[in-house]
Amino acid sequence: MEAWLQSSIHLLLALFALPKVGLPAIFIISLVSATLLPMGSEPAVFAYVQMAPPMFWPAVLVATLGNTIGGTINYAMGAGAEAAWHRWRARQAEAGHDAPSLAATPAGTPPADKPSPGGRWHALTARWFQRFGPPTLLLSWLPVIGDPLCAVAGWLRLPFWPCVIYMAVGKFVRYILMTAALLHAWPWVSGWL
Repeated sequence: MEAWLQSSIHLLLALFALPKVGLPAIFIISLVSATLLPMGSEPAVFAYVQMAPPMFWPAVLVATLGNTIGGTINYAMGAGAEAAWHRWRARQAEAGHDAPSLAATPAGTPPADKPSPGGRWHALTARWFQRFGPPTLLLSWLPVIGDPLCAVAGWLRLPFWPCVIYMAVGKFVRYILMTAALLHAWPWVSGWL
């Protein structure tokens, strides 16, 4: 499975090679890297801007768009998983089995006396989202936790458009800062190598 995934990614990168296609490659790479696949888009954005410096802002905007759409895919996956959980729970109750309860409160926080899928981590994250709401998704750009944050926001049914806006702002700032920092540091790093 891992070899298939790696060969698929290499094929995708070859089809959308930066010098040949440019911004569509940035879009695809940014979108794919925002899903739960372990892939970074910053090197692609940096490489493209390094080859075409006047394309800094278009590259940042296209990468932000692709990465934000990927975040909304994660949001939708979380919302779908939450709906599936409730359907499963209802089927368990109809069959007379004792299914764990996940009664939603206004912010989607499970009651403290009821178990929830994911246990303590889920309850802690739900309380965090309850306290800060959609602005939490300003952190959706962070490695490792950013993509799951988008999925949890969907699970908790936070308001969609505010979530998308906060995702986009966080990702936009990340691309500006990362790309500018890499461009600034590259002459020093390349001279050191």
